[in-house]
Amino acid sequence: MYYYVKSLQYPINIKRRDPKMAQTIISQYGGPDGELAASLRYLSQRFGMPDQKSKAVLNDIGTEEFAP
Repeated sequence: MYYYVKSLQYPINIKRRDPKMAQTIISQYGGPDGELAASLRYLSQRFGMPDQKSKAVLNDIGTEEFAP
């Protein structure tokens, strides 16, 4: 059973906008070498693995790439 609470892990207070930093952060998640691309590669490669242990390892790595 999961319990979802929509709150930030750490409180933040944004005082000014920084578009250059925002672009850098977004590129890390969504760029070709970003976290999302790496995660999806790991998760798609698990389907070609011959045994359950290899599938589990790739599943764990792919899931960990989503973590902040």
